Amino acid sequence: MSIEEPMSVAGTKQGVPNAEVEIDVALVHTLLAEQHPDLADLSLRLVETGWDNVMLRLGDELAVRLPRRALAATLIEHEQRWLSELAPHLPLPVPVPLRIGLPGAGYPWRWSVLRWLEGTAADLALPNADQGPALAGFLQALHQPAPADAPPNPVRGIPLQERLPAISERLQRVACLTDCITPAVRACWEQALSAPIDADPTWLHGDLHSRNVLVQDGALSAVIDWGDMTRGDRATDLAAIWTLLPDSTSRATAIQAYGPTPEATWQRARGWAVAFGVMLLDSGLVNDPRLAKAGEITLRRITEGP
Repeated sequence: MSIEEPMSVAGTKQGVPNAEVEIDVALVHTLLAEQHPDLADLSLRLVETGWDNVMLRLGDELAVRLPRRALAATLIEHEQRWLSELAPHLPLPVPVPLRIGLPGAGYPWRWSVLRWLEGTAADLALPNADQGPALAGFLQALHQPAPADAPPNPVRGIPLQERLPAISERLQRVACLTDCITPAVRACWEQALSAPIDADPTWLHGDLHSRNVLVQDGALSAVIDWGDMTRGDRATDLAAIWTLLPDSTSRATAIQAYGPTPEATWQRARGWAVAFGVMLLDSGLVNDPRLAKAGEITLRRITEGP
């Protein structure tokens, strides 16, 4: 699930966006019958309607993922182009497209057939406190040099100063509605804004919050929703230490396990955690309590440390 910026006038709260096309089991069955008929007899059921995509389970081992709005159509093409190249180098499973779907049956965009990945989203099934090294290992493996033609992204992996207008608006709104914007949160945000970018750009997931990581039996089991993948400042992904890990000890362990990293990078990472927490909470307060809770927990963790 990718959290995008509000598309309306400043000061207007925006929640989970409406779908721009209706997606149901009948439509997906028709698409499969027309384009992948060998899969059309498998059982099909709706599993998740997210910010950008709809997910259906196909039989026992597969899933179908379809954009529900035009913005996401470009993002799913990024996954189709790049995930098969990244996956062999990553220590956790990722949703590599097995089949590519094309527009048809009145549906306007490309879509994907994927392997079903077991687990529950990390906001509903917290990872155990011993998962810091696993998260750090995944981030280390991902944060490698990316080619110049990696997908561009105007809101991830960029200097936080470029996010200042949008995040400040959201932060002000959240501060008026909740008690989550503490002096510690504000201090992390201000410190991050002035921290220099001190590392070369790498591959990024771009949206590593708790709705995009799966957990099974307390262990991280998969990383999903790669639509925001891009090339940029690794601090964007390092924010996952606060969006995912449950206590200050596990976060300190992850920071140590990630390896030698300049302090300015950690300052920016905490700033990105503030940004994710504010975006999740601000959007969730409109029409998604689950999203709001994920944002609130992230902001509380920043206050707790490390």
